[in-house]
Amino acid sequence: MTALWQCQGVTSTSTAGAVRQGSLRELNLAVVLRRIAAADRPPSRAGIAAGTGLTRATVSAVVDDLIAGRLVAEAEPAPRTGAGRPARGLVLASDGPAGLGLEVNVDYLAACVVDLTGTVRHHLVRRADLRPVSPADALERLAALAAEARAAAVRDGLTLAGAALAVPGLVDSGGLVRLAPNLGWRDVDVPALLAGHPLAEPVEGIPPLVVDNEANLAALGELHAGPPGSTSFLHITGEIGIGAGIVLDGVLYRGARGWSGEIGHIPVQPQGRPCRCGGQGCLERYAGQEAVLAAAGLAGADLPADTAATRLADLARAGDPATLTALADAGTALGVAVAGVVNLLDLDTVVLGGGYAPLAPWLRPPVVAEISRRVLTAAWSPVTVRPAALGARSAAVGGAASVVRRVVDRPVGWLARSG
Repeated sequence: MTALWQCQGVTSTSTAGAVRQGSLRELNLAVVLRRIAAADRPPSRAGIAAGTGLTRATVSAVVDDLIAGRLVAEAEPAPRTGAGRPARGLVLASDGPAGLGLEVNVDYLAACVVDLTGTVRHHLVRRADLRPVSPADALERLAALAAEARAAAVRDGLTLAGAALAVPGLVDSGGLVRLAPNLGWRDVDVPALLAGHPLAEPVEGIPPLVVDNEANLAALGELHAGPPGSTSFLHITGEIGIGAGIVLDGVLYRGARGWSGEIGHIPVQPQGRPCRCGGQGCLERYAGQEAVLAAAGLAGADLPADTAATRLADLARAGDPATLTALADAGTALGVAVAGVVNLLDLDTVVLGGGYAPLAPWLRPPVVAEISRRVLTAAWSPVTVRPAALGARSAAVGGAASVVRRVVDRPVGWLARSG
């Protein structure tokens, strides 16, 4: 079973509960599909019936619908050890719906296709400095990249169920980007600008395009791809800007207006360097990609995020003094900000994602040192600091995974579309 669904276990659901909540068939489809998605090993029809309280006849009928809709496939049975025919296990289908994850960042565009099993089928990146580019032009380029990804998915026999777009800024529930300071965007209506370029056909109950903060989508990806039991954590995405996704008890915390996680604009030097947001001493002015490159003597190198991280990692491994000092100072600044968040929210895990993931060996020690020094409970309740399971591409992968997750949560919409 793919790691993307590890943390979404389903323990038990009764048919009585399903009746109370609404459509019996709709809920039974969701119960069975979630059970298959969360299983460590392919469950049999009989095993699903025993674990959910549904009758074997009901499970059999539901599974037949899911197979016909290309949501579920039968696995080869395990070798027989006794009398009788071995039961076939059930797995998520790899040739049905897929999610499209898109990302607009300061110096690149990305598109990612993830199938229902959580496998990344395609990941496309285009390098470009998008700061001098208008939002309409940037989104036009993104639409072209999305079309390439969609064509690749079609060649694989996949059908896109929707798309999720990651943006490094404040995004409201309608997809309006209120502010993306590193891009120079303010009040950009992304859905309206993309209206002439449908990125995916709508599925009943599944919007064709969701626009969200890139750190939020990265955190959602980590929730499903990370180690089992990791249900409360702070996921930090380090690029030119720095964002954070906060997951509490398996749920993304968005805040009262949906704008939580702007850790890059927490001041670590109140009278420090001016920031694009209008403040002073913000974390990203000390631990963002541009700040680290400048401190390492690479200012003006014009390296895209993943290339910059790779270059810094190569120099650090070679023992370059300027790079090691730059990463230590960035980690210290990051640790100061993280310690405040941990003190406030009592989190036990910090995940270093985006461009921070390949730099974790050098960033982690100073971050841990600051947490140990500043977090009140650190002496008897240590905080784990680790690189993201999805690495530097977590936002696009997390966005695509959020689409297929919605299919798993509400398969009736997909089945209505597929007939």
